[in-house]
Amino acid sequence: MKNIQFREKYGQYALVAGGSDGLGAAFAEAIAQRGLNLVLIARQEDRLKATAARIKELYEIDVISIAADMADYENVKKLISNLKVSISLLVYNAAFAPIGLFENMSEDHLALSTAVNVKAPLLLAKLLSASMIQQKRGGIVLMSSIAGAQGSPNLAAYAATKSFNTILAEGLWKELKPHGVDVIACCAGAILTPGYHKAEKTRPAPGTLEASKVAEQTLDALGRGPIIVPGVINKIGRFVLTRLLSRKAAIDIMSKNTGGLS
Repeated sequence: MKNIQFREKYGQYALVAGGSDGLGAAFAEAIAQRGLNLVLIARQEDRLKATAARIKELYEIDVISIAADMADYENVKKLISNLKVSISLLVYNAAFAPIGLFENMSEDHLALSTAVNVKAPLLLAKLLSASMIQQKRGGIVLMSSIAGAQGSPNLAAYAATKSFNTILAEGLWKELKPHGVDVIACCAGAILTPGYHKAEKTRPAPGTLEASKVAEQTLDALGRGPIIVPGVINKIGRFVLTRLLSRKAAIDIMSKNTGGLS
């Protein structure tokens, strides 16, 4: 019954941007378990095809894979517009996270972070929501981060882009709700993904979750409100940072947690 209701609400196809591995692959699998077909977009074609083939075999659904860079939105838009399927669920998981001191960041990396983390989700939500509004059903999931709740030293640009996605989701949640379209931002903490392991942390931070748990909790929360913070520890942490502490104190705490990233 749960899967039938999910399919009725979110249509036949879901698009997962950044769906080749890690959290994106977890979202793809969780959506496939609910019976929807998939369109997966990612840069790394080999990983993308492997994930698509595995999910297609396991769940006997249609999986369309598109090898593309979300930084090149015009190309992504063209490829999606050429598809002969109706997409009623968007999960935007693609991200570029420049790590380190702002003074050492190149302009190219800063421009890339805004192209992937801001421009692409904004315009993709605009592109796909048009048909959702017309059909009176659909959903949009934007990946944000606890890091975006306040300034995060060593992740300053990334945190700022994630804050954008949270605010965008909140506004769209209210605007699109009368049209039958659900919107949510997932404000996640640390997630056990290949990207997290590359960040040179000696051990997982408190509240670190498996990608599958983040995906499941987020999809279960779709339609219930504009924000989901997966994990009890992360919920408490975000409440403390945003409601109990001053901005200065919150930034200081984040600095202690992100200072070791490189």
